[in-house]
Amino acid sequence: MSRALQPVLAALLAAAWAWPAASEAHDPGHAAPAAPCLTAAAWHDTRGEKPRPVAASELLADMARRDIVLLGEQHDAADHHRWQLQTLAVLHALRPRMAIGFEFFPRRLQPVLDRWVAGDLTLRQFLEQSEWDRVASVDPALYAPLFEFARMNRIPMVALNVEATLIDAVSDKGLDAVPQAQREGVTRPAPPSPAYRAFLLEVFGQHGHGAGAGKPGKETAASMRFVESQQVWDRAMAQALAARAAVPDGQPAPLVVGLMGMGHVQHGYGVPHQLRDLGVKRIGTLLPIERSIDCALLEPGIADAVFAVPDLPPVKPEPPRLGVLLDQEGEAVRVKEVTAGSLAEKSGLRAGDRVVTVAGAPARSVGQVIAAVRRQPEGTWLPLKLLRGEETLELVVRFPAKP
Repeated sequence: MSRALQPVLAALLAAAWAWPAASEAHDPGHAAPAAPCLTAAAWHDTRGEKPRPVAASELLADMARRDIVLLGEQHDAADHHRWQLQTLAVLHALRPRMAIGFEFFPRRLQPVLDRWVAGDLTLRQFLEQSEWDRVASVDPALYAPLFEFARMNRIPMVALNVEATLIDAVSDKGLDAVPQAQREGVTRPAPPSPAYRAFLLEVFGQHGHGAGAGKPGKETAASMRFVESQQVWDRAMAQALAARAAVPDGQPAPLVVGLMGMGHVQHGYGVPHQLRDLGVKRIGTLLPIERSIDCALLEPGIADAVFAVPDLPPVKPEPPRLGVLLDQEGEAVRVKEVTAGSLAEKSGLRAGDRVVTVAGAPARSVGQVIAAVRRQPEGTWLPLKLLRGEETLELVVRFPAKP
């Protein structure tokens, strides 16, 4: 698995746990969809056979007494991050001694997180120095309020992850083949439960390996290395959380809250399982969930509780503005795919092109190129310099005026 694919797998792990809305869960030619059983903008305890409404004050007071609380998310869902922020605010009011862990940041960036919380960096400096465009694959505006909340309240931020190269190495050749010096202190993970193993194999099959690639009885060396790599990922985050929760005798312990993709949290399979193996017992798991879900799909024990996010009116997705898929290669930005009939194709871009400059500025990150395209007004021209093989090309993208 190449470094460039890890954000894709992170998205798959989160999206694989995204439940369909009630209107999508049934064939429209058969029985009518079941009515949603959740109350919008309310908490529901999901530890029993059926979700049970629970008062926020009762639930969050209970969570504030835990050692570690995990808040799941879909990385690109704005309402999930708004929910995380409001939940953090209540937990912080109940237990001000707190630390917040973030999945996206590898451990080597911990000094940058510390400088941000101390107030030594602007948001722009923080995003640049924390290499957001490299380590994350989503709009930083989704996470900025969470970063600002930590800075404003001087709450330590914790880098939970390891380098993508470690996860890639385990996926490519297995943990035993990775030298101890390259494991970043990650210890051998506890074996996955059969249910989590089956889920990870299903994700492996979805990731371009063909139908049935991860089916029981059809496991391959590659699929089992993939399972092991995800276990290492879970273990790394669990170790970082457990280390922050541990304090010398006689000192008050912080409430450590981890923000991460749903696939690492649900059913206690991923990070909670590794935390328990590390000796952490008082763990809370909370998830946001669309209110319109058919509760027949909401399995008991999915988390300690879920918050029913109110439905939003449907929005027709806008077509891609430029029509390219970009890939980060070190300090270079390369065009991975060009959508047929897109503005990019009409302007002459091809898969394999390296973007050298955008509007005269050096193109050093995918995020920088995306931001330049988004800023370009309708009816104007955006000059690009490309490297195609040994040839340097200068193209102009002409954005159509509003009709």
